[in-house]
Formats: sequence, structure tokens, C-alpha cells
Amino acid sequence: MLRRVRQSLRQVLFLMARRPGLLCGTIVLGVLLLLAVKFTCSRAKNVVAAARPPVRFFSAEAPVVDLYLGQLDQVERLRSVAEVSLIFFYAPWCAHSMAARQEVQQVAKNLAKQVQFVAVNCWWNHGKCRKQNRFYQYPIIHLFYRRFGPIEYKGPFVAPYVESFILRVITPLTYLPSRATLEEFLSCHEPRVVGFFQFNSSPQPPGYITYLSSALQALKRDFRGVVRFGVVTNKQVAEAISLKEDETVYLYRRFNSSLIFPRRERNFTSEAICSWVFEHQEAVLQWLQPPGTKSRLLEHELTKGPALLLFLPYDPLVSRPSPILQQVADIAVRYHSCHNNNHSSLAKGSHSLCCQSLLLPESSTSVCEVCLSSSGSGPAGSSVRCSFSSSAQGGDLALQSYLRHCCLRPLPAVPAKTATSAGCSNVLNSYSPFGQYSACCREVEPQLNESQAEEEPDLRRAPLTPPPSSIPPSSGPQRGAGGVAGLRCQTNRTLRFYVLDAALNWPLAVRLGATGNRSASRHRDAGAQGDDGSFATIVNLKDEVHYVLRRSPAATLTESLEAFIRNFSAPYSHLQRHLVGEEEEEEDDGRGGEGETRQHPPPRLLIAELTTSSFLPAVMDLQKDVLLFYYTQWCGFCSVLNHVIIQLARLFQGNSTITVARVNVARNDLPWEFMVDHVPSVLLFPKYRKHSSVKFPDDLPITLPNLLRFILQHSGSVQHADKPAPGSSGAEGPGPGTVLRAEFLALQREVQALRHARERLSQQLAQLWRDNRRLTFDALGLEAQNTELRRERRSLEEQHREKSRQLGEAVRRLEELADTSESLLNENTLLRVLLMALKDRTEAEEQQQAEEERKETEQKRSHMAS
Repeated sequence: MLRRVRQSLRQVLFLMARRPGLLCGTIVLGVLLLLAVKFTCSRAKNVVAAARPPVRFFSAEAPVVDLYLGQLDQVERLRSVAEVSLIFFYAPWCAHSMAARQEVQQVAKNLAKQVQFVAVNCWWNHGKCRKQNRFYQYPIIHLFYRRFGPIEYKGPFVAPYVESFILRVITPLTYLPSRATLEEFLSCHEPRVVGFFQFNSSPQPPGYITYLSSALQALKRDFRGVVRFGVVTNKQVAEAISLKEDETVYLYRRFNSSLIFPRRERNFTSEAICSWVFEHQEAVLQWLQPPGTKSRLLEHELTKGPALLLFLPYDPLVSRPSPILQQVADIAVRYHSCHNNNHSSLAKGSHSLCCQSLLLPESSTSVCEVCLSSSGSGPAGSSVRCSFSSSAQGGDLALQSYLRHCCLRPLPAVPAKTATSAGCSNVLNSYSPFGQYSACCREVEPQLNESQAEEEPDLRRAPLTPPPSSIPPSSGPQRGAGGVAGLRCQTNRTLRFYVLDAALNWPLAVRLGATGNRSASRHRDAGAQGDDGSFATIVNLKDEVHYVLRRSPAATLTESLEAFIRNFSAPYSHLQRHLVGEEEEEEDDGRGGEGETRQHPPPRLLIAELTTSSFLPAVMDLQKDVLLFYYTQWCGFCSVLNHVIIQLARLFQGNSTITVARVNVARNDLPWEFMVDHVPSVLLFPKYRKHSSVKFPDDLPITLPNLLRFILQHSGSVQHADKPAPGSSGAEGPGPGTVLRAEFLALQREVQALRHARERLSQQLAQLWRDNRRLTFDALGLEAQNTELRRERRSLEEQHREKSRQLGEAVRRLEELADTSESLLNENTLLRVLLMALKDRTEAEEQQQAEEERKETEQKRSHMAS
């Protein structure tokens, strides 16, 4: 390659030597090319157009100072002249900033006389805001109260919430001039802090500014301002809560003793006061505000234990809580009130102190309460210990038989309004002659609200009271009470109460079981959403279940919610797990569609797609063998098996006794007993014996022959005793002839189904044979074409080799010619030099000869003259 380049350069030089004009033209073109490259590179930095200067983000009519050039120095000047300032940092391209712009303008129009609103473009790269701040999201609201700040607003960018936050910052303290206002201030369920400061000696006593700053610090932690701070200046009013010393901070607590800030142990600073309040506060209700983006807020709260989520309509601008929120707060306060749950005194006897509830497996509605009591014949000073031996747990056969006789004997009829029926008697303790067991047997009815009672009419309605076994025997006076007072201390399934704004978090409520539209009718999910727009659900993340409150139209919110909480707290709860599934396809609109459906029934689908609501009716059909295919949309192995399931469904398309169905377990919750441990999975539910469902073996590949053998081996038949014979009387069983005839008909139907399947298989095999023969012919043709192509390839390779040889010979000859030309050029140059030398020599000789001749002539002339 280098040799060829060298030869090319030689030829170019040879041509330039022969044509000097070509050399000058080449030099000129090279200079012009260098100038063009230099000029282009010098203008490369101007290829990108300069950014357009920013414009106003807010309208000129809005009472907002828009610093769209990012003048951060003007922000400090504007903030120094205003008592309360709101700084709105935005990016012009941000959709969230554009959405919040309208809300901030609305708030600015309402509070323009009290607050200075400033908007700063923090995206302009030449602005000081962009150079000094590094925000990771937009928009951001900072609020300054005099010299305190910034207080970052972390709530939703909705006008009522922003306005409520600003109003709380403007008035962080509530003045309490009288005892009535103090009692009203402390009557709310939210945490309350009272500060006592006397303004007699100075306009602002020492510590007041610190207390004010602590209230602002609390708003910095919680934008809703749940913890409210009040101030008392009258000594008589402060004595109502036992405050006597000046500069005292008092934390009111409803369930435990109220506290006074320990000034001797902690520094009296705003951060210390705020931390102390949030550390010792008692909150029965906690507000949740999911940010709407990726966040672990719900996971962090739900992992603490079972949670009652209440979606309520909320107006942040209303100073007093709404009636619905007040009802919920009262229920939460009574639920957490454990101070009324006192133990029974010994004067009432040891029956309530030493009791234990036993549920016998022979009955699901009878509960026996075994209480250890003294017979009065023991030694002096003896006392009954609350320790049950193994006999109380069911180890003593005599006690077991006695309890069975006690609890399972027919109980006397009771009125309809009576919740329980009891029968009590005594039996001696098998371990001590000085003690005996008192067995009180009660029949406990299910705890159902009205909507559940309508769904199960066979159960008698009972008052919404927990069974005797749901509350410990030591609850004394609370046993049998209809409320939830002190239930937090009576059960291990403690609930946490959370409140969410229904208007902002309704999509989350829909995912948990509420209706899709808040204004939609309730015929789709009756009772799940109340008339007041509220929705309640209990989420137990540990057990992976959640329950939805089904409200009855006749029941109030308090009654329904209390019954909901009691049913969840009971050891044997009747609450049904809410299953989230895909919605069924809506029926035809209008009344006329029903008649058309009756005349033209919808065609039977090849594969039945089951959902949460249609799963049990389809699978538990006693007249059909159901082959169920479990899959998910993200499972690649499930997609591979789709053609196998389709072929299987086509084989049984005309058979009315076999159904091929599938269910997407990623989008449809199923009862625990019907779940599988992996996908894809295949289960068969035989007819007449649904309890004997069979799973397809994991070690076998899911192919069409294996599935057919699996169905034929495990399909249901009449020989199983679960199916009643048609036409048989209630007292007499079916005769042998009837059973044999039914079996013969079933076998005949199975043989017919197998014949149809064989015909379909024969047709498919014939089609496969034809396809195989066609593919064979195509393969032969392709092989012949391949042979011809190979022959042509060999000929082309030979031609290529010949051409390469010829090109090599031509190159060799060209190289020889180039060498010859170079030698001739050298010889020609040498000859020119020699010719010029000879010419010069000849001219010199001629000149010398002429000079000699001239001299001789002059000598002759001089001689002749002389």
C-alpha cells in the first residue's frame, strides 16, 4: 500500500514538473481550504441559538411580584418590608408550576392585604436564584413570618390548603381570654399546647418569642397545623389547668397525665419545645397526605399494624371540624379510652377474674365460658388463683364430655331481641376438691350489619355486639356494652386511625374498593360509599387483607363504624375479605337490551375469562368439569402456553360438560384456598365433587396430550356419591337401576365427546400431513435452488481468481512502466544537463576563436601599417 502511494506521488510530481500551472493551482486551492476551515471553526460556538429571554409567568393583574429574571437580591428587599412573605420558586416549563400558578393567584387575591407574594424564576441560567440554589423539584413555596423562616410548604398545591397554611402562619397562637374559651380549646381531639405568659411587666415577656417560634416550628413539621398552640395571659384562667408560674408551657393529654415543659432538664428553645410536644403528644387521628409521586409514606404507616383508613370530605378553610370528622374523632377517642376499663373488684366474686372462653369444634355458634371459683369449703385464708390446668384447655375427658353436654344440648327458646342464650352449671375441679368450674354456655349469633344480613337471610339478625369470648373476662362492666370504649386495651388487634381527604385521594379509595365516581350511583357497590361522600376500610398489611365498610342506609356513620371496628377486633370475625378484581363488562344500555338478549343469547366463548366476581359461580358449577389456567400478563411462560390452551378449548368446544377457563391472578384477588404458589398452573375442578380438585403435575410438560389424559383421568362422573339422582324422593335413595342408567348415560356422553375429540384430532392430523408433504416439496425445491446457487458461486469464485490474476499482472506491468518512466526521466534530465554544458562549452570555444582571429587581424593590420 505504501509503495502504491509513493508511486502515485511520483506520478503527481512528474505531472507538476511537466505542467507548472497545475502546481500553482493546487497551492491556491489548499490555501483557500485552510481559510474556509478556520472561518468555520471560529463560528462553531455561534451555531446554537441563544436562549430567549424569560417573560412574566404570572399575569399583570395578579397581586404577585414576578421576578422572572431570577433577581434574588430583590427578594430580600421585599421580604424585609413585609411582615409575612410568600416566596414561590418556579420553572417556566414545569407543568406542576403551571398548575400551581392558578392556585397561588387565587390565594393572592384573597390575602393580598396581609401577605406579600413574590414569584421567582429559578430556572433562568443568568439569574442569581439559579446560581445560588439547587432545587430538585418545582414548584417550592417558602413562607417567612417576620424574621422567622423559611417555612417550607409540603402540602398539596390547592388554593384552600395553601390559604389555610398561610392563615395558620399569620396567627400561630390562639388567644384564650376566659375559661370558656380555654375549655373549648381543650375539648378538641387534636393535641393542644397552652402557654402562660403575663404581659404586666413588659409588652413581650421573656420566653414569649421563643414560644411563638415553637408554634412556627410545629407548622414547619406539619403543614396542617394539627398541634395548636394557645396563650393565656390571665392568672385566674391559668389556674383552671393548675398553672401558677409564669412562662409555663402546658401540654394537654386526654388519656394520660398532662405535662409541663421541664425547663430544668431541657433548654427553653423553640426547637426543644417543638420536639418535646411531638414526642409526648397523644394523637388519636393522624392525617395522611400521599404526595402523588413515588413515596413510601403509606408503607411506613401500614407496616406499624392494622390501619383504619377513613376518606372524608374536608375543607381546610373551616376553623371548626366537620360533623363527620367530629363523629370519627369521638369514636377514636372512645376506642383509645382505657381508663374506664377497670377490673372488677374482688367483692363481685372471682367469677369475672378467672374465666376463660372455649369454643368446641362440634359447634360453630356455641361458646363455653369456664370460670374457676371457690366452693367455700376450703381451708381458711385460701384464695383462688387464676391458673387453669390442662383440663380447662380440654385435657380432662370428664370436663370435655360435660362441656359438650352443656354447650351442645338444645337451649330454650329466647325472644328475637335476645343476643345470647345461656345455661350455667358447676363441675368439680379434677385437681382440687376445694375448687370447682362454673361453665356458662352461650349461643353466639354472627355479627352482621344490615347489608350483610340481606345477603345472608338464613342467619338471624342480632345486635352488633361482640361475642363473650371477644372481650377478656376481666372487662367487668364493659362486657355486653354496645360501644367501642376501651377496645384498644381489650384486643391484640389494635387499630390505628388515619384520615385522608377524599377529594385529593379518591383514586386510592377506588383501588381499595370504593366506587369509581364519587357522584355515581351505588348500585354497583351498595354501601361501600356513604351518602356524605365518606369511605372506610381496614388494611392489615401483615395478613395481606383489607375489609371495606358496607354501610346500611338506615344506620348512622357512628353505628356502622363502631360495628365495623368491633367485628374486626373479635377473635372470630365475620368480616369478609374484600377482593379486588377487574370489572365485568357493562350490559347493554337501556331496557330494550334485555329482550334482545333473551331472543339472541350471547355466543359461548372459547375460553372463559374469569374475574373475582365470576370466579366462584363458574368454578363451583356442579354440572361441569372446569379446567382452570392461572396466568399473569407479565409471565412469559404463560404466553408460550396460550396456543396449547386454545387447541384444548377447540377440542371441547361442542361439549357442554367441560369448561376451559383462565384467570389473571395479578389483577383479580381470589380466596386463599383457590390461590396457587406459581404461574402458570392448571387446576381441574371435577363435576359433582368440587372439593376434590386436582392440580396438574409440575413434573409433566403442559402439552395437549398430557392435558387430555389429565382431564379424562380426573373428570367427575355420577359414580361419586355427591350428586343426587333426579326424581328420587327425599326419604328413599335412588335405586340400582337409576344409578346404572345414569352412569350409562354419563359414559355414553363421555364416549361421544371422545369421538368428537378423535374426529377433530384426525382432521388436525390430516391437515398436518398435508402441510408436512407441502413442506417436503418446498424443501426439495429449496435444495435444488441451493445446489444451483453453489454451482454459480464456484464459477464466480473462479472468475474472481482469474480477474485477480489479471489485475495483478496489469499492476506488475504498470509498475515496470513506472520504473522505466522514472529511469527515462532521469536520463532525459541528465541529457539536458549535458547538452547545456556542451552548448556552453561550444559557445566559449567559439568566442575564444573569434577573439584569437580578431587579435591576429589586428596584428596583421599593425604589421602592414608599420
